[in-house]
Parts: sequence; structure tokens; C-alpha cells
Amino acid sequence: MIGFLVRRFIQAIVTLLIVSVVVFTIIQIAPGDPAIIANEETNQEMSEQFAENLGLNDPIPVQYVRWLGHVIRLDFGLSLQHSVPNMSLIQQRLPASLLLAGTSMIIATVCALAIGITSAIKRHSFLDYATTVTAFIGLSIPGFWLGIMSVIVFSVTLGWLPSSGMTSPNDGSLVDRIQHLILPAIVLATFSIAELSRYTRSAMVEVLRNDYIRTARAKGLKEKIVIWRHALRNALIPVITVLAITTPRIMGGAVVTETVFSWPGMGRLAAGAAFTRDYPLVMTVTMVVAVLVLIGSLIADLCYALLDPRVKLS
Repeated sequence: MIGFLVRRFIQAIVTLLIVSVVVFTIIQIAPGDPAIIANEETNQEMSEQFAENLGLNDPIPVQYVRWLGHVIRLDFGLSLQHSVPNMSLIQQRLPASLLLAGTSMIIATVCALAIGITSAIKRHSFLDYATTVTAFIGLSIPGFWLGIMSVIVFSVTLGWLPSSGMTSPNDGSLVDRIQHLILPAIVLATFSIAELSRYTRSAMVEVLRNDYIRTARAKGLKEKIVIWRHALRNALIPVITVLAITTPRIMGGAVVTETVFSWPGMGRLAAGAAFTRDYPLVMTVTMVVAVLVLIGSLIADLCYALLDPRVKLS
């Protein structure tokens, strides 16, 4: 186990370095002047002085090494737009993003498992075909369009749920937070539900064909025990792989979802930083998200060993 964790730590460091180099280079070669974007009243002379003070005129490798040196000391710099430490902004927005992403993951996992297992058990039935068509529709619908339509239908037309924000003015109760969370969480989970349900169905169909499942049924075990104790445990292994891949997709989709629903999370913060070319903030958000994705991947690997004793973490 120790050797496995050490290798994963080294792999994580290398991955973070590659991600930082790619993102830093893309930001530096992108068009636009952060000084002018941050302050429309800035003239050319002030813009040049601003760039000189921040070292923006230095070659990209020099800028990257300087940035990396600060990061090693856990100094992520100041936001060019907000003029406050980047980690301070992350600490304010991270809980909201984790709440939204975590809720979406739970909704996606529970719904996908229920749909996939039911479709596999009732293979070639009307329910199976209906869920297949619905899954393809869920995979095809753009997240921003689904978010806008949800706001129009459930907030504007029906008035059932709030359209934006995390809480209502003068109200921070648990019920109010849940009401604000429902729409963005479901919209963010829709694509993952569609994708995971198809993989769950395929994995369950494959497992149900195995000899040990026929043996369990021949021994007279109840169908619920056969499905939940014997079949599902083995079918979950490929599903966990897809779930680990889905994690960065949910974090990326949160940018659009949080913008549509004005959710005060890191996705909305990253979108604003990208528009204003606030590259220190963009880099900080990117590295935090990358760390979260790597943690999710590590948890998936540990789940393999938990579900299948044949998997050794050595």
C-alpha cells in the first residue's frame, strides 16, 4: 500500500506539472491585455508599466519558473481583477462548488445505477428501449441549453424553484439552500446519468451471463441476493472507472452550470477570470481542480481493491 501511494504521489506531481505548463502557455499566448481588461481607463503607457511591474514582458519560460517558485512556497499570488489573494477567493468559492459537484455526483450515481440495473434485468423490454432512447437524448442535450430551459420552465413559468444564486435574500435556511440546489445539480448530473446508466447496463448484462450467476440461481438464492450481492459488485468495477473519468467532466461542466444559475462557485469564478484574462486566478483555479480530480482518481483505485480482492495495491 505504501509503495502504491508513493507511486501515485509521484505521478500526481508529474501530472500537475504538465497541466500547469500547458495551461500557463495557453494563457500567455491568448490575445488581450490584462491591464486594459481589468481597467478600461488604462492607457497604453500605464498598460506597459503594469506589464513591466508584473514581469509580463519576460519570456514565457521565465514567467513560468517564477510562478512555479511562488507556488512551491504556497504563494498563489494576487488576483489582477479583485486585488486579493487567489487562495482567499478559492476558499470562499470552493465549498459551493463541492456542494454542487458532490450533489450532482450522488444524483448521477444513484439514478444511473437504478436505471442501468433495471434495464439489464428487463433487457429488450419496453422499459429498456425507453431508457436507451432517454439516455441518448441526455447525452445529446447541451448543458447550457438544458439549464436555460430549466430556468424558463421551472422558475419563470411554473415558479416552483429559484432561478439563480445559492440562497434567497434574508434567508439562509436549509430548505432554501436545497431549493436553490435542485435545478443546477440535476442539470449538471444529466449527462453523467445518461452515460453511467449505459455503462452500468452493459456491465450488468455481461455479468449476468457468467456461470457463477447461473450457479447462484440454481442453488435457490433469491433474485435480489443474486443481483445485489453477486452481480452488482463485479459490475461496479468498470462503472467506477467511468465514474472517475466523469469527475473532471462534472468539474468542467460546473463552469457553464454555475454561470447559467449564478451559482457562487469556482466555475463561475474561473469564467470571470478567463474573460478578464486574470491569469493568476485562472492558474490557481486550474491547479485546485486538477488536485481534486487526482484525488477522485485515487479514491477510484482504492475502490477497485475494496470491491475485488484480486486487485492488489502494491
